[in-house]
Amino acid sequence: MSANTRIVVGVDGSPASEQALRWAVDYAKAVGGTVDAVTAWEYPAFYGWGGTAVPTGESLNPEELAGQTLAESVAKAVGTDPGVPISESVMPGNAAGALLQAAKGAALLVVGSRGLGGFSGVLLGSVSRHVTEHAPCPVVVVREGQVEAP
Repeated sequence: MSANTRIVVGVDGSPASEQALRWAVDYAKAVGGTVDAVTAWEYPAFYGWGGTAVPTGESLNPEELAGQTLAESVAKAVGTDPGVPISESVMPGNAAGALLQAAKGAALLVVGSRGLGGFSGVLLGSVSRHVTEHAPCPVVVVREGQVEAP
């Protein structure tokens, strides 16, 4: 892989996604690549139902909250000097759709096996399953507890 190898990793604040981010950073170091940490945001489904308006301003800003979660996850998982360039992208839409969009032109897409909302015992979450079936590039699914070396 070349020096401009872009590795996209899904980050949602879960331990599994932070482990996937560490794996992606280690892999980027090994191949001289860059990491694009991606998170997605949506308005909760219950807003807009039954005449309830989508809150505005200070009451709810899911894009801002997603950006804060992403920044905190990156800092927690790899610190302030990860050794490779990391960009942070906050994208609107569902997680699987955002990751598939971000993965266009990427060398690799990395996801955790279970993110937020996963059911205990499920080996492959709905997002990781969807992206493995539809991604435009190879996908690595980092299982919880998996060794973190590429």
